Amino acid sequence: MIDPLAALRPGAHSAVFTCMGVTAQDRVFILTDRARAAIAEALAEAARSAGAVVRIVQLEDYAPRPIVAVPVALHQDLVTFAPSVTFYAATGQKGEITFRIGLRVFLVHDLHVRHAHMIGITEQLMTQGMTADYHQIARLTEQVYDLARQAHEIHVTSPAGTDLTARFDPALRWVPCTGIYHQGGTMGQSARRETFTCPATAEGVVAASVLGDYFSEKYGVLPTPIFFHISAGEISRVTGANQALVDEVTAYLSSAENGRRMGEFAIGTNIGLNGLTGNLLQDEKLPGIHVAFGDSYPHETGATWSASIHVDVIPTSCTIELDGRTIMVDGKFTL
Repeated sequence: MIDPLAALRPGAHSAVFTCMGVTAQDRVFILTDRARAAIAEALAEAARSAGAVVRIVQLEDYAPRPIVAVPVALHQDLVTFAPSVTFYAATGQKGEITFRIGLRVFLVHDLHVRHAHMIGITEQLMTQGMTADYHQIARLTEQVYDLARQAHEIHVTSPAGTDLTARFDPALRWVPCTGIYHQGGTMGQSARRETFTCPATAEGVVAASVLGDYFSEKYGVLPTPIFFHISAGEISRVTGANQALVDEVTAYLSSAENGRRMGEFAIGTNIGLNGLTGNLLQDEKLPGIHVAFGDSYPHETGATWSASIHVDVIPTSCTIELDGRTIMVDGKFTL
């Protein structure tokens, strides 16, 4: 008989033990949906093997999708269960970013949990991105963080047409995401290997091959790039061969206050990855940069503005210069 969890166990073990440091003293709350129930069960099995108390719940049991705010019943269940570790292992739907932002703030800042945010997790990601050498990548992430947090200007180019210059305010924080979260009140994507901040401003063009939010699951890897033209830190226009996609992206980014504003600049550090998959959760950690338009993660970066949407865009084969020092050429670190 085929074991449906067999292929998922190594990635689940890495997420539970290496990333989140789950022990018998922990209470683990796993929020999933019907599409990702097997992944949730693999995470639960690993957590139970550590002796932790585990509860799995599904989004569809609380409200119809898309969910735009934290349901009262979910809020009450979390307070009653009093978790020390939480996992969000579910698909993403259009319009749910406000729910996820509110949930993360509640979990990390109010309940002070260790939170693994695995939005868009797939079985492919569990068997690939979740099995990398986390400790090696954590060391690289800290090295890149130490350089980036001192940078005044970062210039990025790519063969597809990216030519972006971002400038940074030392008052805004860079956040190192090593993928290892063993202290209460910390969070990140378990597959997350990056350091990020909110830029002060940016000028230029980003040629994106993968888009975030609901676009990732809907479109995967784009057959041709979509180009984001940026002036004074905001999108001035979007262009590309697929005009229907250009119109859809433009309308979505224009639907919210600050939705066209660049809220995130990040350097991906997962050297265990070797190509795009079309899944944002994994692809944004590829060695290179990604930027996002919309929410600036103010609780983490210290930015003074926010937005109700957050759309990541990912170029590939980047060359990166920090204040004139080259740290990456064609997607390969030169540190």
